[in-house]
Amino acid sequence: MSTLDEGRAALARGRPVIVVMPPDPAQAGVLWSLLGLPHGDGTQATIVVCTDASSAAEWIGVVPGIRAYAVDSVSRALQRLRNRPVDLVSGSADDLLALTAQSALKWDAVGTIVLAWPEQLVAAGRSEALEALLGDARTARRVVLSWNPSSLKEFLARHAYRAEVLGPAPASDAEPLPAVGPAAFAVTATANRPAAARAAVDALDLDHPMIWDGGPIEQPDAPPDGVLCLRLPTRDEFAALSLLGKPVLFPTAGQLGYARSIAAPLTPLRVSPAPDQSKDRAAALRVQIAARIDAGTSDAGLLLLGPLFDRYDPAEVAAALLGLLETPARQQVPEHEAHATPAWCRLFVKIGTKDGARAKDLVGALTREVGLATTEIGRIDLHDSFAVVDVAADAGARALRGLNRVTIRGRRVEAREDRAEETKRPRRGALPTKR
Repeated sequence: MSTLDEGRAALARGRPVIVVMPPDPAQAGVLWSLLGLPHGDGTQATIVVCTDASSAAEWIGVVPGIRAYAVDSVSRALQRLRNRPVDLVSGSADDLLALTAQSALKWDAVGTIVLAWPEQLVAAGRSEALEALLGDARTARRVVLSWNPSSLKEFLARHAYRAEVLGPAPASDAEPLPAVGPAAFAVTATANRPAAARAAVDALDLDHPMIWDGGPIEQPDAPPDGVLCLRLPTRDEFAALSLLGKPVLFPTAGQLGYARSIAAPLTPLRVSPAPDQSKDRAAALRVQIAARIDAGTSDAGLLLLGPLFDRYDPAEVAAALLGLLETPARQQVPEHEAHATPAWCRLFVKIGTKDGARAKDLVGALTREVGLATTEIGRIDLHDSFAVVDVAADAGARALRGLNRVTIRGRRVEAREDRAEETKRPRRGALPTKR
């Protein structure tokens, strides 16, 4: 294992460096030390290549006092990066490639490119854009963050040849290290971990839980009856936490593969109310699903569905997918139904972007607080001080009653039927009149 000074010397000589660490930006302190950040002269930027826009956004809250920007929209990023220089840009390989193609990112101004856990892309078969990006970034210093270098043998041979390795596991032909011990888990967005931990206390009926949010691990005065991890632990930290009790992990969808590498058996924990279960489910389908999970062949699907887990309970996502599988083929749908136009009504909601509201906040309020299905929610137009929301006509009255009882971003919502002259948008339908 190399030291931090040896890693800095390798970068100075143009050699790549591999940092072995959990796939959690909050644990990236060694990266900032390796790169000598913070700096702010704007002449040599750092590019962090992530799996998707959600992963890119997680870096903004942990960078050490430099100008950072997460790419969530190429069009917005084009305007932002051309007008104001930044010290660090995080984004998916596809988005970053699009920005370089339009000269918003120029490689002669990039000092370092950081590949944030590329095994997630390689395992999902989505490394084409990453390969193209690295082909263009030949002059930039290269740092690979990896929690399982042994799974990246071919990739590292091409893009991090003879790299210096910082961390507990060598990037060699050695087999991956075995799991340390058992744990429970709940797939959770990073920002929702505290709330998920509180729900886990109730679900497990804990009286004296230990909440670990990084830092030294010390024996508490009284033995805990549960260990809840608000940070994704390293292998050594997980071993130390396991001595105090069975840990509960809260990984994102993209971090679940790492959780499996350090914990076995890894038992799912339900920390939110379960949806109504159908009384009859095909046993064969359950067996097939369980077999795929046990075999660890669902990483590509987790990467695809990860952004949905930030908005919905994983059980709801699974139920929606099952509904899609059970939908009859298009040719089996009667012609008049296949081309039927759904009946919608339009609601005026007095909350907008100046209140910090986003479209997904309205979707969440309608699905979780009001009880609408996602198929009953149509177009959402969000303005500075109001929003216009289309909902299914037969759900309009219910949506109005529910929205007038909810709070979004700390603001009590006011909703009524839309009047076209207020929003300059043609009405598509009206609420049914009570008789």
